[in-house]
Parts: sequence; structure tokens; C-alpha cells
Amino acid sequence: MKKETTDEMIVGRHAVKSAIESDHEINKVFIQEGINKSQISSILNLCKERKIIVQTVPKSKLDHLSDVPHQGIMAMISPYEYVDLDDFLNARDKDKLSTIMILDGLEDPHNLGSILRTADAIGIDGILIPKRRSVSLNQTVVKASTGAIEHVPVMRVTNISQAIDKLKDAGYWVAGTDASKSVDYRKMDANMNLAIVIGSEGEGMSRLVKDKCDFLIHLPMVGHVNSLNASVAASLLMYEVYRKRNPLDA
Repeated sequence: MKKETTDEMIVGRHAVKSAIESDHEINKVFIQEGINKSQISSILNLCKERKIIVQTVPKSKLDHLSDVPHQGIMAMISPYEYVDLDDFLNARDKDKLSTIMILDGLEDPHNLGSILRTADAIGIDGILIPKRRSVSLNQTVVKASTGAIEHVPVMRVTNISQAIDKLKDAGYWVAGTDASKSVDYRKMDANMNLAIVIGSEGEGMSRLVKDKCDFLIHLPMVGHVNSLNASVAASLLMYEVYRKRNPLDA
């Protein structure tokens, strides 16, 4: 499978443990001098089993390598891999309904990490992001995803509009999120392959992407703010698809 990669470090106990357990290739694990090893014994045991080098370093080195809280542990990993869209479409299970999330210009890595967590929790098939003007798979995303990044394919494309055309040719219907001229998301038909577009935190979907959508949906709000955090909106939409495809009386 053709893949594009990006160099990264991952930080935090849960993220490091998840990376090791998922058999991601780990080059080295750094632990902070003076750390209570009983608190990370499961990670150290995994490193020993998999013959991963563990190096004790001063806290100052970890602080220098990471711009997010590291909990005294960090792993130097082989690059995280972006999955090629064509390979994803060829490999997916054609016998089950599929859902992917298209993130049109999302820039906050915490939002992407949170979306990955929800996507993994309910079985979303993949995430699609653009190469330009978008967050990439950096260490903040890895930490915020708490391991979900190991289980949800992320595709990065040069042109979202062209990617949408490919998805439509593969049988996906594209739902855009927009406050105007749209229907309540609770009326969305989930009995089809879906690609749901979440726009950027400030400006929403681009005009070109909006024009490509088959239909538009919105989340009704009765309070004083007129928008939701992108990861919250994405999570609500993902769970609505899950709810409709998995009714309680099934």
C-alpha cells in the first residue's frame, strides 16, 4: 500500500503504551530520571518483550523535545503513515456501510485528536484531510487521540474536491455541515455510504467543497452561541450515524 509519512515523537504514558501494543515501529523510548518505575511497569515490560531500547534522560531533555506535557515518558517512532485514498477505497469492505469524515481546513490538533478518538470508538472507517491549510499528524494529535491514531486510517490529499469526486464514484454520498439551507442532522439518512464534511473552526466549509456536497445538515442550537467546537460537532454526527445503524431493538 502506497503511504506518505511524517516524522514524529509521541509523548505521554497512554499514547506510548498504545503505540507499542499496536506494534508500531518504535526506535527508542525515553524515560525521565527519577520517575517512579512502578507507575510505568507495564510499558517497561512491553519494551523488554519487544526488545525496544529504553534510555533514562534528564527532564530537561524531554521538555526540549516536546511542547506538550510528557508525563516523564516519550517514544521516538518511525513515521506515522497517511493512507493513500485509492488504496483505502480498494481495500475497504464493500459488504458493509462505510463512513468517513472529511475535515476541510481543520487546524487545531486537539480537535483532530478528539475526532480520532470518537472515530475509533464507533468504527468510523477513515479520516480525510487536505495537505495545505490543515493540521497534520503531529505529537499533539497523537497525544490527544490517546492511541486511536493507531487504529483509524488518515488520508491526506492535495485537492479535497477531487477526492470527493473519487468518493462519489466509489458510492459515497457527501453530507456537508452548514447552518443555512440545510436540514436537521437527526433527519439524515444513514442507510448509505457516507462522507461527512466538517469545516474549519473559523470559516466552515470552503465554497468549492460545499458545492460538491449532495446534501447539507446542521445541528440545531437554542442557546446564545451560534456554533459548536469542531470535534464536538463531528462526534455528534458520528454517533448519530452509529445510532441509526445500530438501533436498540436490533
